[in-house]
Amino acid sequence: MARVADGLTVLAGLRLAVAFLTVIPVPPTSEITRPVARTAMLLGWFAVLPVALAAAVAGWAALLLGLPAVLAGAIVVGALALGTRAMHLDGLADTVDGLGSGPDREKALRIMRSGDVGPMGVVALVLVVLAQAVGFGAILERGGGWLLVVGLIAASRAALALGCAAGVPAARPDGLGALFASVVPVGWVVAVWVTVAAALSGLCWATGLPWWQGAVAAAAALAGCAVLLRRCVHRFGGSSGDVLGALVETALTLLVVASAW
Repeated sequence: MARVADGLTVLAGLRLAVAFLTVIPVPPTSEITRPVARTAMLLGWFAVLPVALAAAVAGWAALLLGLPAVLAGAIVVGALALGTRAMHLDGLADTVDGLGSGPDREKALRIMRSGDVGPMGVVALVLVVLAQAVGFGAILERGGGWLLVVGLIAASRAALALGCAAGVPAARPDGLGALFASVVPVGWVVAVWVTVAAALSGLCWATGLPWWQGAVAAAAALAGCAVLLRRCVHRFGGSSGDVLGALVETALTLLVVASAW
């Protein structure tokens, strides 16, 4: 019975991850328990694979049609936004606006919840989208670069495990942050990021890059996300759905830039 229950938890967690992280229609999860929420955060990389593959192929096809590399990269960014409802980009903008709103915690949380994008959020979006488009374009120009693009997008979802690590409280008593707060043991977070470093090292080697570049990219993404998460916990009192989105976009940007370098 325990094995059946574990299997059901994995399936429920995968459905939740697909529904939460992509536009792919899946049957709803009847009950979101902590084990289901934990599984969803750990399987984020797997849930996004179809979207990542579609975005990478779209960018690769654009290059074959003769479009400039930066436009091919922009197509990857656009396809990824469509396939994820642009929810991570929205979370990034809201988080940056909240961080820049001044010392009042409640005011910052209200700004983040309002959904309006302020000037700081706009600047953050422009810089992130530009960096990703240029980076994706440079990667796609390499032999087999589309495969590395898929891997980088999937790897960026490891930021979800970090944002939901044990000991990271929720910024609010309700919302997505409360649902996923502290559901992932720290040891599992470490395992996820070690796996990411190993997988990216293999993909870099397969696409003609130094194998260690994948490990460096993973380390840069982890460090950047850790700094951002620490700042958000200090500023907002914990994590939230917006913070999780900001972590994903931060991880993806750093992974892409480090891999395109």
